[in-house]
Amino acid sequence: MKGVNLTMSKLNLTSGNFDSVIASGQVLVDFWAEWCMPCRMLGPVIDDLAVEYEGRVTVAKVNIDDESALAARYDVMSIPTVVIFKDGVEQKRIVGAQPKEEYTAALK
Repeated sequence: MKGVNLTMSKLNLTSGNFDSVIASGQVLVDFWAEWCMPCRMLGPVIDDLAVEYEGRVTVAKVNIDDESALAARYDVMSIPTVVIFKDGVEQKRIVGAQPKEEYTAALK
C-alpha cells in the first residue's frame, strides 16, 4: 500500500502526506534508509517511542531512498536524522543514533 502506512503506531511519510501530518501537534520524524546500520539500530528506539507516546506524539518515518526530495527539503545530510515538529515548525533536530533518553528529553 502506497501512501500512509500505519505500523505499530508509526506513520511512513511520503511527499504526498508529509505536510498534512506535521501541520498540527507534536510530530517526531525519523529520516532513515534501509542500508544505514545506525538507522537500523535506532529502529527499536523509534518503535518504543511510538508506543510510549501514542495519542500524544505522532511518530513517523521517512525513507530517504524513496523520498529524496523531502530529505533535500529539510537539509538532511546525514542519517539517521530525527526532527521534532510542533504545529509544522521544526523544534529540534538530532543527528546520529542517540540513546532513547535523548529523544524523550527532546519531546518534553
